Amino acid sequence: MKTAKERFDFAMTKSVVEVLDALETSITGVQEDQVETLRDTYGENKLTKATEVPLWKKIYESIINPFTVILLVIAVISLMTNVILAKPGEEDPTTSIIIVVLVLISGGIRFVQELKSDKAASNLSSLIVNTATVIRDEVQQEIPIEELVVGDIIKLSAGDMLPADALLLETRDFFIQQSSLTGESESVEKKAIWIPSEETQKPVLESERFVFMGSNVVSGSALAVILVTGNDTMIGRIEKTLNTFDEPTSFEKEMNTISWLLIRLMLVLVPVVFVINGLTDSDWLEAGVFALSVAVGLTPEMLPMIITASLAKGAVIMAKEKVVIKKLNAIQDLGAIDILCTDKTGTLTQDEIILEYPLDIHANLDLGVLKIGYLNSYFQTGLKNLLDRAIITRTEKESVEHEDLRDLSTRYQKIDELPFDFERRRMSVIVKEESQEGALLVTKGALEEMLSISSHVQDGKEIHPITEEIRQNILEAVSQLNEQGLRVLGVSQKFYPNASHRFAVEDESNMILMGYLAFLDPPKPSAAPAIQALKEHGVLTKILTGDNEKVTQTVCERVGLPVDHILLGTDIEEMDDATLAIEAEKTTIFAKLSPEQKARIIRLLKANGHKVGYMGDGINDAPSLKVADVGISVDTAVDIAKEVADVILLDKDLLVLEKGLIEGRKVYANMTKYIKMTVSSNFGNIFSLLFASVFLPFLPMAPVHLIVLNLIYDLSCVALPFDHVDEDFLKEPRAWTAKSITRFMSWLGPTSSIFDIITFAVMFFGIAPMITGSSYAESTNPAFFLMVFQTGWFIQSMWSQTMVIYMLRSPKLPFIQSKPAFSLLVTSLFALFIVTVLPYTPLAASLKLATLNGMYFLALMLITVSYMLLVTIVKKVYIKKYREWL
Repeated sequence: MKTAKERFDFAMTKSVVEVLDALETSITGVQEDQVETLRDTYGENKLTKATEVPLWKKIYESIINPFTVILLVIAVISLMTNVILAKPGEEDPTTSIIIVVLVLISGGIRFVQELKSDKAASNLSSLIVNTATVIRDEVQQEIPIEELVVGDIIKLSAGDMLPADALLLETRDFFIQQSSLTGESESVEKKAIWIPSEETQKPVLESERFVFMGSNVVSGSALAVILVTGNDTMIGRIEKTLNTFDEPTSFEKEMNTISWLLIRLMLVLVPVVFVINGLTDSDWLEAGVFALSVAVGLTPEMLPMIITASLAKGAVIMAKEKVVIKKLNAIQDLGAIDILCTDKTGTLTQDEIILEYPLDIHANLDLGVLKIGYLNSYFQTGLKNLLDRAIITRTEKESVEHEDLRDLSTRYQKIDELPFDFERRRMSVIVKEESQEGALLVTKGALEEMLSISSHVQDGKEIHPITEEIRQNILEAVSQLNEQGLRVLGVSQKFYPNASHRFAVEDESNMILMGYLAFLDPPKPSAAPAIQALKEHGVLTKILTGDNEKVTQTVCERVGLPVDHILLGTDIEEMDDATLAIEAEKTTIFAKLSPEQKARIIRLLKANGHKVGYMGDGINDAPSLKVADVGISVDTAVDIAKEVADVILLDKDLLVLEKGLIEGRKVYANMTKYIKMTVSSNFGNIFSLLFASVFLPFLPMAPVHLIVLNLIYDLSCVALPFDHVDEDFLKEPRAWTAKSITRFMSWLGPTSSIFDIITFAVMFFGIAPMITGSSYAESTNPAFFLMVFQTGWFIQSMWSQTMVIYMLRSPKLPFIQSKPAFSLLVTSLFALFIVTVLPYTPLAASLKLATLNGMYFLALMLITVSYMLLVTIVKKVYIKKYREWL
C-alpha cells in the first residue's frame, strides 16, 4: 500500500482491524522505534512549497515575450537607421526611446501583478495547526504535526484542525466542517465503522469513515489512525496542482499567436524588400536601411500601451462595480469566456439555510409544527447548527402576526434534554409551560427515526394511530419534498403529567408525530436574471459542486438553468478523458465532485475549444481557479482561493459578472480594432513599396518618412481604448485568432495598395512634373522631384490610414449607424492635421518634405473618397463571406 490511493481503496473495503494490521500499528499507537521507518516508507507530514522563482527571473519573464522581443529588435533597428547610420546632425533616437519606455511600462505592470499573485500555494500552511494529540506506545502526547507518520493514532476534539487524512476508530457526537474540500455548506457527521458493508460504500470524500487534513472539528470527539500524510493528502494534492499547472491563459496565447504572425511576416517581407531594392538601385546600404524601416512600419509599436490603457480602463470601471481585477489580462479573458463553471452554494444560493415549510402530516402549512420545532431548537444546549438557526429565525418572523408564537422563550422553561447522538439521529428537549402542569417532551430528527419512535400522528385537532397507509402517505409526501431539493426533519411530542419525571432515551417512544420541517438553501433573487443575461451574451453556465445532485437540480430549476444532464463524481471516475470530454458538452450539473474532478472537467472543456471561467471560494476550488482561463473568487473566500483567482468580487453576485463580460468584450473590440487596422494598413503600405521598388526608379518613401508616419498614426490611436463598441458586438464571446488577422490583412492590405498605386501614378506623371516643371527622366533636379513625390505619398498614406479607421472600426456604416467616440475623432483628426502641415513647417527640410499645390489636394480628396467607397464594398463582401468583421 505504497500510494495514498491504495491505502484509501484498502480502507474503504476492509475492517479497521485489517487496516491497522496492514499499517503495522494498533489502537495503542505505533512504537517509537517504528516512526522513522514509517516516515521513510510513506513520507513526511509536510506540504512541499514550490521552488521560489528568483527576482531576476520574474523581471525577465514579465518583460520578455515574443511581442516585446519584436519591439526591442525594432528599437535597435530604429537606433541604427535614425542614429548610427544617419547623417551628422540628423540623429533622432526618439522612436527607440519611445519603444523601450513602452516595453518597460508594460513589463513593470505585469511584474507587479505577478508578484501579488505569486504566493498562492504558500498560504495553505496557515490552514494547518502546529501540534496534534497522538498516542504512541500507549502514551498520549502533544507533538508537532510535521512529526506525525502514517499509522499514528490521533485524538480529535471540538476546535481541532485535522493534521492529516485519517480513518476513524472511535467517535462521539463527531461533526466536522469540510466545506473547503467538498463545497457542502453544512457540518457533516462522521463516525467509526469497523466493518464496512458493500452497500454503504461511497466516494472517499463522502465516506463517514474518513476525515481530511484542513477540515475542522465542530463538535464531539474521535480517535483516528493516520492513513495519508503531507503531499499525498487531499489538500497536498491540491497544492501540487497549484505548483505544477501553469498554462497560459487564452489572452496570453492569443498575444503570442499575433507576435509570431508578425515575426513570420517580417522574416518573409524584409528580405524580399531588401533584395528587390538592392537589385533595382544597386545601393545595398540604402536597401538595407529601407528594409529595416519596413520592419518598423509593419509593427504596431503602440500595442503594449493600447493594451494597457484598454485593460486599465476596464479595471477602473469594474472597480466601481465592487470588482477587483488582480491581473489586468483577466479583463479580456473574462470577455472571451463562453462557459462559466461555478459552485452552487453562495453563487446561485444565499449560502444560508432557511426553513421553507413547517408542514403537517398531509404536507399542509402548520405553524403548530413550527412552535414545537422552535422549543426544541431554542432550548437545546448543544451546538446550534444552520437548521436550528433557521427554525428560530422563521419563528421570530411569524410571531409578528401570530400571537401563539410570541414569547415562547419566556412562556416555557427548560427542564431537561436528551442530546443528539449518531445512534439515535435525533435530539429531545423537555419543557414546561408556566400556566400548565406537567412537561412536554419535544423531539426532532431524521424522519425515519421519528417514525420509528412515534405511534400516533396529529391530524388537525385529532390524534390517530399510525397505520401502514398513513406511514406510506407520509413517506411519499417527504419523498416529493426531497425531489424538490428540500431537506426534511420530523417533529414529535409527548406529554408527561409529572414534570419531575427523570427523563431518559427510553422515553422517546409512543410519541405523536406532529409533522415535518422542510429546509432549503434558497436561490438568490439575482441568480435567475444573471443566468439569463449570461445566456443572452453567449455564455453557458455549468454547475460543478460537491453537494447533493437533487438539491442542486432543484436550485438550478428555480433559477431557470436548464438541467439537460447530470453527472456524479462516481460516474466521472469511471470515464476516460475522451468520453468525459463528450459528456461535459451536454451536461449542466456535475455533482459530488472532488477538487481534482472539477479541474479535470475544466481542462477538457478548454481542450474542446471553449474559453472557461470558474467561480469558487474554497480550498477545493483552488485547482479549478488556476486551470480556468479566468478564475473568479470573492472577498470572503479562503486566502488560497483569493490569491489564485484573477478576479475578486466584493459582492458574490453573478449579475456583476455580466458587466465584467461586457467590459472584457469592449476591451477585446478596441484592441482588435487597433491590431487589425494597423497591421492591414502597414501590410498594404509594404505591398505598395514592393510594387514601387520594381516599377519606380527611386524609393516612394524615405525610411524617416515610414517611421514618422507610423509613430504619428500610432499616437493617434491612443484614444481607441475609449472608443464606442456596437451593442450587438457585445452579445457573443470573442477571441483573437491568427487566421482572422491574416485574412483581414490579406483583404484590406491590397485594397489600400490599389490607391497607393493610383497615387504613385498621379504623383509620378502629374503632380510632381507639374510642381517641378519636368518629368523625372528630364529633370535637372531629381532630388526635388523625389521630395515632391515622397511628400505626396507621405500625406496620402496618413489620410488613407486615418479615414479608414472609421470604415474599419465597425461593420456598420460610420457616423450613421455607428458613431465613434469624440476622443477618437479629436486624436485622429489632429494627427491628420499634423502630417498635412508638416511640409509647411520648419521641420520640412530635416524631414525632406516639399510643399504641394492645390491640384494635389483635389486629387487627394478624390483618391481618399474613392478608397473609402471601395473599403465599404469590400467590407460588405468580407462580412457576407466570413460572417465576421472584427
